[in-house]
This record gives sequence, structure tokens and C-alpha cells, in this order.
Amino acid sequence: MGASTSCYRSNLCSKEQQKQEERVEIRGKEGRMFKMVEDDEVDIVIAALNQDLGFLEEWRSLISRFHIIIVKDPELDSGLQIPPDFPSLSVYTRSDMEARIGPESLSLLRFTGFSTRYYGYLLSKRRYVVSIDADCVPLKDNLGRPIDIVRQHLANLTTPATPLFFNTLYDPYAKGSDFVRGYPFGLRCGVNCAVSCGLWLNIPDFDASILKSGKRNDRLVDAVLTVPKGTMLPLSGVNVAFDRELIGPALFSGLILAGEGKVRHETVEDLWCGMCVKVVCDHLGYGIKSGMPYVQRGGDGETEQEIQMERTME
Repeated sequence: MGASTSCYRSNLCSKEQQKQEERVEIRGKEGRMFKMVEDDEVDIVIAALNQDLGFLEEWRSLISRFHIIIVKDPELDSGLQIPPDFPSLSVYTRSDMEARIGPESLSLLRFTGFSTRYYGYLLSKRRYVVSIDADCVPLKDNLGRPIDIVRQHLANLTTPATPLFFNTLYDPYAKGSDFVRGYPFGLRCGVNCAVSCGLWLNIPDFDASILKSGKRNDRLVDAVLTVPKGTMLPLSGVNVAFDRELIGPALFSGLILAGEGKVRHETVEDLWCGMCVKVVCDHLGYGIKSGMPYVQRGGDGETEQEIQMERTME
């Protein structure tokens, strides 16, 4: 088993933490300890920026048992091509947005482009939200089986984070890991994890000028880290999950400033969101994890367009 269970019964833990851990179940051959999460506690949010959503076939075995929220970019005119036979799938369009928040509010909030996903976050009524970009597909293990990112995200969110003291063996709740010698016993119960930031292979999240050189990420690091308290991070919306009950309202796109325009906004909307949610988590005493799970990001990227977008920020 991963982390030492002595923490869970230690009198150094608060009564509230002990009650929380009494609901923890041991599931899966990985040996992780995390709270049992039912399928109806999870929403999968996908922003449809193009009409062809055929990539969902790649995800079918991993996400079809969950409720899927697809939000169509209100600036996309063509109809969506969605693979059939997903048992629980809801599609939201511009008309839905206007009916719920009104045309004037929609024009101000600008749920378009990469910010389309945030409308799905607001619609979700389930505790855990997993967001996947439409240009991503599951990674395969050595046997050709898709790696279950939903399971890994839930494992990250339902085991404690450790933002107050760094564990040199990374996540102490992972298989084969534990708290290292010298880690304060009074901090080994950790804090609630509010956000799980996943990563990806192929197109890395570098500045566009670096991407132009053809650099790609082909190195998978099998590790999860808690971002220390007081440290900011550039969150990306490509592969992320969060506990909506803990931090949901803070996962929101930065508003467009007058005179800046949509182009500048789309280069920083998730970065601004990440900085805001990190400050909120630090204030409320929650943690954010980064690392596993990975996905495979497809295509060659739109580096020339991204360079032009970033130049507007200089």
C-alpha cells in the first residue's frame, strides 16, 4: 500500500480529518487509497471548437459510463458530428447560453474559443469535473491499453495534498512511496486536494517561439507533485480536473479587458484562471497537484498563429 495508514488514526489529525478518512476505501491493483467515487459524481467537460468530435471514439471505453457535457463554441456555425451511443451526453449551444444568461451577459463573458469549457464548468452539478481538450487522445500502456486518466485524476483529488512541506519521494500516497524520514508527523495527514493538473506528450505547453523550433515532449514522468503553498503555477486547461464542491466557482476564465480583444485574451485565459485558483486554494487551505495523468496531444499545433497572438502581449 502507498502512504502509511498510521496517519489516518494518529491523534495528531483533527477529528474532521479522521472522519473524512473513515470513508476512504482501498481500490485497484495500484494500491492507492482514495475515497470511493460513484460514476454519477463525475462530469466530463469537452469544448467543441470544431464540428468533428470523432476523437470521442478513442475515449469511449474510459468516459462512456460518466455524464459528458459538450459545449459548442457559440462562434461555430456548423453542426457537430458526435459518435453515437454515448448513454449520458448533453450538448449545449449558443441558444442554450442565451436562454440561461442572456445575450448581453454572453457578449460580456465571451464563452468562445478556449473559454468555451468554462461554461461547461458552470453547468456541472456533480462533485468532480474532468476537462479534456478535443485534440487529445488517451495514451496507451505497453500492452496497447488506454491509460485511464479519469481514475488517476480522481485518485489525485481524493487523496490528500501536501502543500506545507515537500516530500522528496513526490506523492506519498502513490504505490511504493511514503513520507520520507524527517517529514513532520503533524503534517502527514495533508489537506484536501482541489485541483489535479494533468500533462501530455507531443505538443508541449511552451512559449510559441520555442514550439516553432520543433521541440516536442516525448518524456513521461511517472510522478505527482503537490504545488507548495505560496507558489504560483501556469495552469493549462488541456487536461485538468477539480473538486467542484471545494473550488468550482474559482475555475473561471479571466474577463476580457476593454481594448485588449479576444486574441490577447486567448493566450492567457487559463493562466489567469490558474493563478486565481491557486491564491484561493492557499487561502482556504487546499492543495493543487501536478503530474500524472498524461494524454497524447495530437496535431502539429498552430505555432505561427500562437506566435502572432503572443506578440500582441509584448
